[in-house]
Amino acid sequence: MAVALGDRNKLLSNIARRVLDASTLSFGTRVRWFAICFVAGIMCSVLGTALLWLPNGIKLFALFYTLGNIAALASTCFLMGPLKQLKAMFESKRLIATLVMLLCLVLTLCAVFWWNKRGLAVLFCILQSLAMTWYSLSYIPFARDAVIKCFTSLLG
Repeated sequence: MAVALGDRNKLLSNIARRVLDASTLSFGTRVRWFAICFVAGIMCSVLGTALLWLPNGIKLFALFYTLGNIAALASTCFLMGPLKQLKAMFESKRLIATLVMLLCLVLTLCAVFWWNKRGLAVLFCILQSLAMTWYSLSYIPFARDAVIKCFTSLLG
């Protein structure tokens, strides 16, 4: 019995490792699913923005906008692999942006579905975008430094 249980655990561990490792997918498959998720994310965000103008469209806006950001974020899992993505997201240079982004994703939905605060939902959507942008810039060498320099030169 112990051998069978050990074999099953080994098999499940092997399957989980393969599922969580993007390298088991062909490059073409990874790129295709990246594109599908990324385009779906953009479409959700655009749809959410269009729905904002409907009566009580704020709930649909917040939902679709948040789903769009989640899909765009998930799209890179196909390029990097989920475990590698999670490790990269929580590196020290991205930690604050990641936490703010994830917190704003949750707070947007809370603001619109539980608290019924439209203005707060819009504010959290804006903060989602800013946090996602800051997070994304961390992958481009010196991009954050360039943005900081640009803004300080505009303000000073």
